Amino acid sequence: MTTRHNWTKEEILEIYNKPFMELLYEAATIHRQHHDPNTVQVSTLLSIKTGGCPEDCGYCPQAARYHTNVEGNDLMSVQQVKAQALRAKSSGSSRVCMGAAWRNVKDGPEFDQVLEMVRTINKLDMEVCCTLGMVTENQAKRLAEAGLYAYNHNLDTSEEYYKEVISTRGYEDRLQTIENVRKTNVTVCSGGIIGMGEYIEDRAGMLVALSTLNPQPESVPINALVAVDGTPMEDQKPVEIWEMIRMVATTRIVMPQTQVRLSAGRTGMSREGQAMCFFAGANSIFAGDKLLTTPNPDVNEDMEMFRQLGLNPQKAFVKAPQPQTVEAIDSEYAAMGEKPKWSRPGHTIERNEAAKHKGSLVSGD
Repeated sequence: MTTRHNWTKEEILEIYNKPFMELLYEAATIHRQHHDPNTVQVSTLLSIKTGGCPEDCGYCPQAARYHTNVEGNDLMSVQQVKAQALRAKSSGSSRVCMGAAWRNVKDGPEFDQVLEMVRTINKLDMEVCCTLGMVTENQAKRLAEAGLYAYNHNLDTSEEYYKEVISTRGYEDRLQTIENVRKTNVTVCSGGIIGMGEYIEDRAGMLVALSTLNPQPESVPINALVAVDGTPMEDQKPVEIWEMIRMVATTRIVMPQTQVRLSAGRTGMSREGQAMCFFAGANSIFAGDKLLTTPNPDVNEDMEMFRQLGLNPQKAFVKAPQPQTVEAIDSEYAAMGEKPKWSRPGHTIERNEAAKHKGSLVSGD
């Protein structure tokens, strides 16, 4: 099956709504044509700077405006990150993904520190991924030069439903950041979240946006919403496992060469449910006891599941070669002190405002 970049929402909905066994069989067949079905890539997600984010994403406990009891912390040191990376490597991870609760990257000492983290982890022969918010072309080139393997920037949902989730940035900012990353040799990781109150049409719309990118993202995380107290989405019902399997299978069919990652929400899934997701085409997971701030299965539990299913962790740099690291002193690209005009749509989302107000009442402001 050749990769298509012209999927329509109607075609994707038709796939998503197929009889379950047919959908599973088709996805599993395509999966085997492009991937080793017994190999799963294991990533460790590390929150290098937690909390205090100025955005109003309705699902996120790190937004400063919501009262979620997330303990904020300053940017970790390079040595702390190296220690965590070594621990992750020893437990079977081939990739470290570093997340910072920023709206966008700002040139300066903190970004320089992140670049040093990238250099350090790449020298450990591990894939390095970052999720730092919006980036300019120059910032993407500096990350690439440091040895970044992947950049994560999720589209979250369809363009239509995005306006019901976030009001502090626009969908086009997400696409522009992915475009900036594509001007380098860094691979793209971009997916979304299901269970935020969206329609199935929105799930299909997100897959249209991702699958029509050329090239398609090398990695697509599928997250099930983890409803956190204090966020606008605290009362959302958990996604049923059947929805998750359907979403994984549909993603596999429309993006055959992509690594489909089973991300947030795995703590609510049985091993049998996860096994069906792997069968349907998921071939990447996040390991470690936390995903930024939400719970995740213990790495020993995951390794036991791998043993039961006969799965092997994927080695680093199987899908793309290891980037070369250029030291800071030899860098071709310098900080430009850019102040890009990322959009602020400015519309109001009632449930986000209600959560913010509720937090004010609780804290006595």
